[in-house]
This record gives sequence, structure tokens and C-alpha cells, in this order.
Amino acid sequence: MAALVVKPHAITQVRLTVGPPSHWRCGRTLGSLMALSCLALLPALGMGIWRYGLDAARVVALAGAVAVISEILLEMLAGREVDVDNGTALFHGLLLAMLLPATAPWWLVAAGSFCTIALGRTVFGGFGSNPFCPPLIGWAVCEVSWPKYMDLDLVLAHWPTPDALAQLKYLGTGAIDHLPLADLFLGNQLGAIGASQGVALLAGGLFLIASRRLRPHIPLAFLAGVATMAALFHWLDPLAQAGPLFHLCTGSVLLGAFFLAPDPGSSPSGHWALILYGFLAGVLVLVIRQWGVYPDGVPFAILLANLLAPLLDRIRPKFFGGRRHA
Repeated sequence: MAALVVKPHAITQVRLTVGPPSHWRCGRTLGSLMALSCLALLPALGMGIWRYGLDAARVVALAGAVAVISEILLEMLAGREVDVDNGTALFHGLLLAMLLPATAPWWLVAAGSFCTIALGRTVFGGFGSNPFCPPLIGWAVCEVSWPKYMDLDLVLAHWPTPDALAQLKYLGTGAIDHLPLADLFLGNQLGAIGASQGVALLAGGLFLIASRRLRPHIPLAFLAGVATMAALFHWLDPLAQAGPLFHLCTGSVLLGAFFLAPDPGSSPSGHWALILYGFLAGVLVLVIRQWGVYPDGVPFAILLANLLAPLLDRIRPKFFGGRRHA
């Protein structure tokens, strides 16, 4: 009987996948990209902590720490290599903190941050394999499970500024006429820690685009979708509907446009797919704000758009040199 021969190419540990030439190494790593992303969040986080005080700092620190620790423990349990040093877990923990109110209890922050990593990433294979934006999974768990701790008007009732979106939804345009758009853009509104810091989020998003960390397709299409639907609703009923600038400056629109919707694992990759995905998510924001029970609508709109990302990825250009058949 012949001896069993094991060929080198049958050993998966040494198998290599080589693409066609030419190869061009850009020099960027996942860690450096996450460092730029965290840096882009710092202006909004700083404004949120300055506005809401040490309570906001506590939420941000706890969310980031629990996300990192959860990533380490879950990767060890799954028998995978621990690669928490790439910064992805920290970045997603900070994004979750920006969606939470400054008064969120410690256990809610810990539960949301753990679900961000466990349900948003680990069960699907880790970073890059997630079909949904991980921080939005953690936020959705908190919003559905403990709504009274996530209600901004309830937990931040002692703040003098109102929740502009809730005022519009339940009291009409007359309740927001006295709110200057400049104040809303500068963050002078009731909101989550970083989601309502419009000027800082815009600065961070433009920084990511300028540093080529972020392609502008999704942010521009997302903002265009929000503005288009807001203009349509305002044109149909100007006495009951606010204009596009109001919707662009309120809630978590800018956070969704530059940081949540472009999540690489849950968004498509083709040019037209990116544009359609961003525009559809922006349209859904206004649909939820108009007919849904949640005044903001951005997180759920992006989660719904994530469901369509695989379908949109089927929109591909024809092969180079190929002919279009009639």
C-alpha cells in the first residue's frame, strides 16, 4: 500500500491567494484608518462633554472600555486571534456613546456596548463581516429594551433647551419657529452626547474625506435624500412641515451621514450602489420622522438600508471590452 503523500498546496496554513499584477501597496493599515476615524470624532465628543459635563465623559469612557474588553473576551472564547489593537472595537464603542444620552445609567451603557460587539460583530465573524452597522445594533437593543432611559425629553428634562424634533412632531412648526437654525447647527438643542453637535460632526466628516479615509458618495447622497424628502414634505404642507435645513441640523443626521451609514462592513461598494444606498437611507429618515413613532429616525433608517446593501451590490458595470447585447 502506497504511503500517503501530503502535497504542500493542500495545507491551508501555507496556502496563499495571489491576485493579478500589478500590485501597489498603499501603506495604510486598519489601525491607522481607525486612528483617523477616532480623531475625526474628537470635536463632537469634546463638544458633547463640554455641554453635558462629567456625565457625558463617564458614558464615553465606559462605552469605549466595555467595547474593547468585550472584543478581547469574545475573541478568546471563539479561539480567534485577539486583534483589538486595530482600534475598531474602540471606534464602535465611541460611536455608540455618541448616540446615548449623558444621563444613561452605567448598566445600560455596558449592555449596549457589549451588544455592539457581540451581536453587531462577533456572531457574524468580526469586523468587516457585519451585515448591520454595529453601534446601531447596540443602540437598538437599548432603545427597545429600556425606552424610558433613552427618552431625551424625560431623562434631560432639567435642560432648558428643547428636543427640536419632538417639538415639531407633537406640536407642529409653531413650536420651532423661535429656534434659530444657527443654534441648532452649533448643538444648542437637546440630544445625545455627540449626535447633535452638527458643526463638529461636519468638520470631522470633511476631515475624513480630505484624508481619503471616506469616499463622499454615501454622505452626499444621504444628505441629498434627507433634503429632497424634507423639501417635498414642506412643499406639500408648509404649515405643518419644516424645511430641509431644519432636518439637516437636527437629530443625528450628520452623524449618520459621515460615520454610521458609511460603515464598511454593512454598506455596498460600487459607485452607483453607494449613491443609491445613501440616498435611500436619507429618504427613510424623513419617512420615519413623518409617520414613525421615533422623532429622529436616523438609526432605524440606516439599519433598514443595511438590509438592501447586498441587493444594491448586484448593480455592477459591464466588463471592460464587453458588448451590451440588445
